[in-house]
Amino acid sequence: MEDDTKKRCEWVGNNGLMQAYHDIEWGVPTYDDRELFEFLTLEGAQAGLSWQTILNKRDGYRRAFDDFNIKKVAKYSKDDIARLMSDAGIVRNRLKIESTISNAIIALQIIKEYGSLSKYLWSFVDGSPIHDKFEKLDDIPVTTDLSDEMSKALKKRGFKFVGSTICYAFMQAVGMVNDHETSCYRYGEINSEGAGGRGQ
Repeated sequence: MEDDTKKRCEWVGNNGLMQAYHDIEWGVPTYDDRELFEFLTLEGAQAGLSWQTILNKRDGYRRAFDDFNIKKVAKYSKDDIARLMSDAGIVRNRLKIESTISNAIIALQIIKEYGSLSKYLWSFVDGSPIHDKFEKLDDIPVTTDLSDEMSKALKKRGFKFVGSTICYAFMQAVGMVNDHETSCYRYGEINSEGAGGRGQ
C-alpha cells in the first residue's frame, strides 16, 4: 500500500486511526469554533491517557456531546452529567465531564467578547501558524512560553484541564504550530498550504 511507504512523524506508529488522524488533521490550521472546542475538550480528556484511547472514543464523544455544539453543551444539566457518567463511549471522569460543560459556558462568553472562539485562541500566535523545524520526536517540546501564556490566560477565565502541556498539544493539533518532523511528508505539505485551513 502507498501509505506504508510514507515517512510519518515518529509518534504515529502503525495504527490506522492514528495514521489517518496524522495525515488528514494533525497540524492543519483550524479556525472553526466547533472544531476548536472539540480539540480543547479531547486534549483535556486525554490527561493521563493515550491519544489513541481518545481517538478510539472520538465518535462516542461527538455523539454524547451533541457534536460539540458549544451552545448545547453549555446548557447541560445534572441529568446530562448522569447520562454522560454512564456512557461507555467516553472517558467517564466526572471532573472532565463537568469541565467540558463549564468550559463551554466560558467559551460562549469569549465568543460574545471577541466575536469567535477562534479569534481569541489564535491571538496567542498572532493569527498565523508557527512552523517549527524539529528533525526528530525528542526535539519537540511538551510546553513552550506560548503554551504557558495560553494556559495561564484560560485558567484565569475559569477553564479547566488547560495546563500548559494540554495547551501545547492543542496548539499542535489545530495547526497553531506545525510540529511535524521535518522528514515527515506532511511537514512540507502544511508549510506549502500556508495559512489555508479548516473553518476559514
